[in-house]
Amino acid sequence: MADTYRLITIPPSHFCEKARWALDRYEVPYVEQCHPPILHYLATRRAGGGRTAPVLVTDVGVFADSTDILDFVDGRFATDRRLYPAENQQRREVTELEELFDTKLGPHTRRVAYFHLLPHTRLLLEAALHRASGRDRAVFRGSLPLMKLLLRRGMRITPEGAARSLDRVREVFDTVGQRLAEGRRYLVGERFTAADLTFAALASPVLLPRGFGAPLPSLSELPASVLPLIEEMRDTDAGGFAQRLYRDER
Repeated sequence: MADTYRLITIPPSHFCEKARWALDRYEVPYVEQCHPPILHYLATRRAGGGRTAPVLVTDVGVFADSTDILDFVDGRFATDRRLYPAENQQRREVTELEELFDTKLGPHTRRVAYFHLLPHTRLLLEAALHRASGRDRAVFRGSLPLMKLLLRRGMRITPEGAARSLDRVREVFDTVGQRLAEGRRYLVGERFTAADLTFAALASPVLLPRGFGAPLPSLSELPASVLPLIEEMRDTDAGGFAQRLYRDER
């Protein structure tokens, strides 16, 4: 039996969701330590990570990147449901797609989501403060204008930047849709891999799928201006694929 690990997260973060999904899939015992964005820095640095979440603290070391967490969990706990295939060619395909999604999808879905979320204080607070400590809640609420400013600056959130990011998201969705058009049920091989998990998790900010590992706004709570975007992305082949993965694999 493994020791209980500690996963330091920003609950609505899709990169944190990627790590949560892998831990849950293998039924790894862990405690999630939740922090609002910006205020997570102290916890991740104290744990031996850097400025980003998630960070997984284990009995054999600290893993400060969602991909490293997947690789560690898969290597230590997987049996017949490996996220990274043993066959070299398939494993290479999986890691290449994972890298594509980590770099070309995740940062852009995040920017698009925060662009629409930041003007709506109630939705921001509900997402950011999920299971946060009383201290974090007080600090985040008490310095909300500063928190919003730091988030905008840190992610370079502007109308023009959000529009460019949405173009990048559509490009990746098109790439995934083209692979699915070949009749594939999964992105690589005949079973669920880290490529599928990573795509579904990192696409989640523009899909708001059922089954996400932390509370997300419902469609009825969203401002009318963002509903067409969510509906557009859900209606794509790639969006439908991600929602199926949440239904069948999460």
